[in-house]
Amino acid sequence: MKSLFKSKPRTPVDLVRQTRDLLIFADLGAPDTKESKRDEKMVELSKLMRELKQVLYGDSESEPVAEACAQLTQEFFREDTLRILITCLPKLNLETRKDATQVVANLQRQQVQSKLIACDYLEKNIDLMDVLIAGYENTELALHYGAMLRECIRHQIVAKYVLELEHMKNFFDFIQLPNFDIASDAAATFKELLTRHKSTVAEFLSKNYDWFFAEYNSKLLESTNYITRRQAIKLLGDILLDRSNSAVMTRYVSSRDNLRILMNLLRETSKSIQIEAFHVFKLFAANQNKPPDIVSILITNRSKLLRLFADFKPDKEDEQFEADKAQVVKEIAALEPKERP
Repeated sequence: MKSLFKSKPRTPVDLVRQTRDLLIFADLGAPDTKESKRDEKMVELSKLMRELKQVLYGDSESEPVAEACAQLTQEFFREDTLRILITCLPKLNLETRKDATQVVANLQRQQVQSKLIACDYLEKNIDLMDVLIAGYENTELALHYGAMLRECIRHQIVAKYVLELEHMKNFFDFIQLPNFDIASDAAATFKELLTRHKSTVAEFLSKNYDWFFAEYNSKLLESTNYITRRQAIKLLGDILLDRSNSAVMTRYVSSRDNLRILMNLLRETSKSIQIEAFHVFKLFAANQNKPPDIVSILITNRSKLLRLFADFKPDKEDEQFEADKAQVVKEIAALEPKERP
């Protein structure tokens, strides 16, 4: 008989509303709720989260339906479901947290009538980013909150908020956390912040040049951790070689302290760090307005540098690298002392 009275499938709007009700229950609870009843509700919440994910991502048998995704997205941001979900994440089990993270990630990309409504919502609820950033301090939640944060900074308005002094200072500490997975996740978010929105990044680096690069040099490029140094020198190359950061690059390659750090990185035993350091060092060599102290350091170290570059090559053949190296060697060989002003 049961098959005759199958309950009709829940609509996307129903899914969101029921999820919201259960999240509120998970957050506030009820003092007189029996343990078994609570467990039942948490199992139901896990099931709903899986269903939300299925609507947004589809499954092995079907692709997501645009209309269903739009309805789900609209309902999710119409009420404060995102805020409740982020707040309640610590109370969910691991699998439900994973599903919730994927749901939040997908919602950042969903368009409703050609609008990213997640962006509008986050602009009005930007304080949620404080919760996600602070998540790096919680071992159990860091990877979930970190993944959500990276998706939210797809929106320029959010990236601009996170690219503020007090938030960015925290990332220098997160990248050095002893937990490898969390430190790597923080480094991935840090990279996304400094490469995705070009104009916002250029403005941030220009305004915060002194403290930012002082921290970058001492905490990352001169870190005792090999992986931190390797990631940092690669990212520095990406930042300085980006045309939108040309003013920052010119300033960076005019500093003797920066040159000293780069020359130390060129002497590393790690080939990958040496290669990435070369890509930044070539900017110092190519600068046609080198300050006298930069010229002086390069002349003093000329023979060591030319010896180093003589057998300096990447593991795979790379014509562009060889051309760059030949140009750097030519620039250094031709240097003559400059009069100090």
